[in-house]
Amino acid sequence: MKVLVIGGGGREHALAWKLAQSPKVQMIYVAPGNGGTARDKRLVNVPISDVQELRAWALAEKIGLTVVGPEAPLAAGVVDEFRAHGLRVFGPTKAAAQLESSKAFSKAFMKRHGIPTAEYDTFSDPVAAHAYVEKMGAPIVVKADGLAAGKGVVVAMTAAEAHEAIDFMLLDNKLGVSHNEGGARVVIEEFLQGEEASFIVLCDGKNVVALATSQDHKRLLDADQGPNTGGMGAYSPAPVVTPAVHARAMREIILPTIKGMEKDGIPYTGFLYAGLMIDGSGAPKTLEFNCRMGDPETQPIMMRLKTDLVDVMLAATDGKLDQVELDWDRRIALGVVMAAHGYPMNPRKGDVITGLPADTDEGVVFHAGTTLKDGQVQVTGGRVLCVTALGDTTRQAQQRAYELAQGIRFDGMQYRRDIGYRAIKS
Repeated sequence: MKVLVIGGGGREHALAWKLAQSPKVQMIYVAPGNGGTARDKRLVNVPISDVQELRAWALAEKIGLTVVGPEAPLAAGVVDEFRAHGLRVFGPTKAAAQLESSKAFSKAFMKRHGIPTAEYDTFSDPVAAHAYVEKMGAPIVVKADGLAAGKGVVVAMTAAEAHEAIDFMLLDNKLGVSHNEGGARVVIEEFLQGEEASFIVLCDGKNVVALATSQDHKRLLDADQGPNTGGMGAYSPAPVVTPAVHARAMREIILPTIKGMEKDGIPYTGFLYAGLMIDGSGAPKTLEFNCRMGDPETQPIMMRLKTDLVDVMLAATDGKLDQVELDWDRRIALGVVMAAHGYPMNPRKGDVITGLPADTDEGVVFHAGTTLKDGQVQVTGGRVLCVTALGDTTRQAQQRAYELAQGIRFDGMQYRRDIGYRAIKS
C-alpha cells in the first residue's frame, strides 16, 4: 500500500516514521516533508501544498491511505476534497475542523453541549474587549480566533498585558491569524488554575479510542517562564491524568463532544486533541480543542505505540475503531524541542545543523523546521528538532534525550533544560 502523510513538521515526521514500520506499506510519501523525512530512505518528500493539486497527485499515484497532520489543510477542506474523489483519508472535514479553526465556534459548541470549559466572551470591537478586561480583572486569557500556529494565546497575568494582547490581535493582527469571518476576533476567557495535560483520541464518527496521555511545555524558558510557544517539549504518559481523571475526561468531555458533533450534523472523524486543565480535585476543564495530534506530543506518543499504525488508520477510516485495542510500551518517552534563534516571534532561517545522531531503538531526532540543501540540514522554521528518547523512568528518558541533544549544534539554538520536571517532581 502507498501511504501519504500531509504536512512538514515534527508531528508528520513522527507519523511517517511510525507508519513506515508497517509490513503493509510499500511507500510512504510526505507532502511537503522536511529535512528529516528527506534523509529517511523509507520516505519520499512530495513538494505539493495545494489541496486540489495534491488530490490529483494522490489519484494518479493510487494512494491507498492519507493521514492529515496539520490544521491548515484541514481548515482548507482537504478531507472533503479527497473523500469526494473516493480517496481514503483520515481527518475531520472542514466543518468539523472548526473546533480548532474557530475559537468562537468551539466555545459556543461547548456551552451548547454542556462540556466543561472556562467562562468566556467573544469580541471584534477593541473598545468592548478592553471594557470586559476592566470589568473582569486579571489574570485573564486572550485568544485570537483563528489559526495562529499555536501562538495565538496570551495568558495575561496583569490587565496591562491583556490590553496589549487585545490591541496586538484586533488592531495589528501581527500573528497573521487566518480569521473565519474576514475580520479579527478574540475570545477572552477566565484564567483556570491547575495542571495542563494533552488528551488525544482517535474518532471514526461514532467510536473513540484514546491514545496514551501526554504533557506539553508551552513556555519558552525553564520553569514555565517566557512567552507562549507551539510547545517546547513533551512526555508520555502524564502522571496528572490518573485513571479517575481519564474516566472523567472521556465521560464529561470527549464522548459529549463526539455525540454533540453528530447531533449538530457534523460527524467527527480524525484525531481529536483536548487540552485539559485539571484542578486540585481532579476535575478536568477544556482549554481548547485541536483537530489533529499535538506537536510535540506526537513524537513521544509514537515512540511508545507498539500497534501497527496502518491497521489503526484502516480501522478508523472503515468506522471500526470499536474493534481496535492499542498496545503501548510501558516505558516513558520524552521529547526536547530545539528551536531557532529568535523563536517564537522572529525565528531565523538558514543556520546549518551539525552533530545529528543516528536513530536508535531508544532515541530518535524528529525534524520539524528543517530542509536538506546541498547535503546540509538547514533551519527553515521556529521549532527545528524534537529529540525524543525512551527510559524506564521519566528521569532516565530525560537524561537520554538531553545526552542526544548535547551533540547537536546550530547557531542561536534554544531549548529548555527541564522538560519532564513535573513528572519527576510528582
